[in-house]
Formats: sequence, C-alpha cells, structure tokens
Amino acid sequence: MPNGFSWSTEIVELEEAKVESYDVIVVGVGGMGSAAVYHLARRGLRVLGIEQHDIPHERGSSHGISRIIRLAYFEHPAYVPLLQRAYALWWALEHEVHEPLLVITGSLDIGSETSPVFSGARSAAQQHHLAHEILEAPEVRQRFPGYGIEPPLLGLYQPQGGLLAAERCIVAHVTAALRRGATVHGRETLEQWETQGDGVLIQTSRGTYRGHRLIFTAGAWMPQVLGVIGHTLQPERQVMLWLQPRTPEHFDVGTFPVFNMAVDEGTFYGFPAYSIPGFKLARWHHLEQAVHDPDTMDRDCHPEDETLLRTFVRRYFPRADGPTLSMRTCLFTNTPDGHFVVDLHPRWPQVVIGGGFSGHGYKFCSVIGEILADLAEQGTTRHDITLFRASRFPEIEASGIRQ
Repeated sequence: MPNGFSWSTEIVELEEAKVESYDVIVVGVGGMGSAAVYHLARRGLRVLGIEQHDIPHERGSSHGISRIIRLAYFEHPAYVPLLQRAYALWWALEHEVHEPLLVITGSLDIGSETSPVFSGARSAAQQHHLAHEILEAPEVRQRFPGYGIEPPLLGLYQPQGGLLAAERCIVAHVTAALRRGATVHGRETLEQWETQGDGVLIQTSRGTYRGHRLIFTAGAWMPQVLGVIGHTLQPERQVMLWLQPRTPEHFDVGTFPVFNMAVDEGTFYGFPAYSIPGFKLARWHHLEQAVHDPDTMDRDCHPEDETLLRTFVRRYFPRADGPTLSMRTCLFTNTPDGHFVVDLHPRWPQVVIGGGFSGHGYKFCSVIGEILADLAEQGTTRHDITLFRASRFPEIEASGIRQ
C-alpha cells in the first residue's frame, strides 16, 4: 500500500454496484494528464480523468499563457526524437480542434561557447541534423533588435522553435477527449488508493472508482500521492514577469524568437508578447525556493522577485525595460538530475508515473500523453524512455524493485 495513504475498511465493504469501473483512471488533468486522457480516449478506452482544481487552473505548472517549444535541446540529445513526435501531435491536435496552439517564432539558445545551454544546443542540432545557425552577438542584435547581448555570448538560432498556448492546449486535449467519450471530473480530490489484483481502487472526495490501470500526473502533488517514490520529486516556486517594452515592435511574435540564455546572473528564458501584453521572462529555478506543500506555498509576487528579473532585463534587453504589466507564480517539480520520470511503478505495474518534469516538460505534453497511454494499455512503448526510468534513483530502487 502506498506510503501516506491508508485504506479504510468501509471502501472494501462497498457494494459493487456503487463502484464505477474504467479501463484507466488518470489523476491530475493538467498539461500531461489532459494529454494522457485524450490519447486513451482516442484509442476507444473507457477513461476517467480526475482533477482536484478547475480545468484549467492556476495552481500548478501549466498556466501563465505560454510555454517554449524548441528542437535544439541542450538538456540531452535523446529528447530530440520525442520533440519531433511532439510537434506532429501538436499539429494534429490543432487540426482536430480547429485552433492554433503552436506558434513558430524561432528559438535562440544563448551563452558562452562552453556554456551548457549553447554547447548542448549545438550538440543536439549537429547530432540530429537540425537546421540551425550560429550567430555572434552583433548578428543577434542586428537580426533581432530586441536583444542587447554582447560578446562573448553566442546564439544558436533554430527556425522551428516557438511557443505553445499552454492553457488552451489543456482545454483542447480535454475537449477532444470528451468528444471521444472520456469522463473528466474537476474539483475532485484523491483521498485514498490501493491496488487490487491486477487493478486499482481509488476513493475521492466525490466517489469510489475501480480501474484496470492508474496513471499519476499530479505535478507538485506527486509526493503526496506516491509516498517514498514521490519524495524524489521536489516542487519549487517559480515566478514569471511581463514587462511593457520601450520598443514594442521588437518584441512581437514575428520579430522576437523565444530564448534560453546562460549568463553570470543565471539561466533565463523568455517569449515575445503573446495573448496578453508584454515581454515575458523568467529565471530557471528563480530564487531556488523548495515547496513542501503546494497547497500552502507563497503564491504572491514580491519586490525581490521583480528585482531579480528586471536586473537581467536591464543588462541584456534594455529595450524591454518598461513598466511591469503582470507577474505570476507557478511550480516546477524537479528531479535530482533534471530529467523526467515516466515509467511503470517499480512495485505495481498497473500504476503508471508521469512526473518530475523539472521546468522544461510542457512542450512534451502531447508525446508524453501518448507514452503514458502506451504504458497503461500495453505496459511498454515504442518511444525510447530509457532516460526517464524511475529505477535510476537509489531511493526508488530501494523502495520496491519491479517484480
């Protein structure tokens, strides 16, 4: 039985007629969970999605209007094939819901020649033969006047980078899943779960359900639902800032590529103005504030949050250093190595885990949803998820080796 979840005898004694049954139950209908529900539904499976908040909502990791998508992936070249599949699936979803979700802007990975951001992006682009250009700092400024970088910074420009309309992507996945027969419940909290034979039984704040398979995509709440295994996943407070540019035309979708930038002040990322006013930016791991309970985290934005981000803007994007328009908090859920956990539970193969997306996972939602559906339906996937195996962490290995 999972640590932290005790199963009451009352549930066991419930009459069978009172327990709804599904092929797969998905707990957490944010970016990843909504995609999993969609892929399961389009395969004709009877699927239930359970979300403790609204759909979509602003308490997790998938809000804040936009998320970057990019192909020259500095984190590891193994991500690139998954990204290529993710692009195809995002475009297919756009076609199904008749709504633009992926906006191509180009992407810039900026840093010194030896920085992980620049060198990693160059390695991924070369290994996978991606179209790209290496730009000196003056070339970046000339082509994209919103940027104010100086040598020794270099930029790797990849023309297929862009942004995703993050909240609209969740709506699109859920809407399309509902049309295909899925059942989705908002404002319903998981209270208890256990395995029964080769299936699962769960109790929520609204009912009791039986499933052949169970998928957890609960984001920052994964430690609460997975016990020892979930404790490998560390939530973290993140802050996003929107500024009014002094020259707005230099920060439009058509003139400003999305970026990742490694500089002395840290690693930052940003977007052109999209959907709401302003140039959007954030710092990876912001103030490195671990969150022990996502229900009680500090969701306000403070002067020190703004100061950190504005100091970066004044040095590298002086034409964007105008009045503040918006600020929002969100959550990262980090793993020790920064790579995802996408795998079967090490003890119960009828339970699938999708978590620890470490601040860079949203772009993969479409393909991770497909992988989670594969694992639930078949116990395996055609995609290479070696990098994401749960057993790579000793604490997970010790908590229950897959039998």
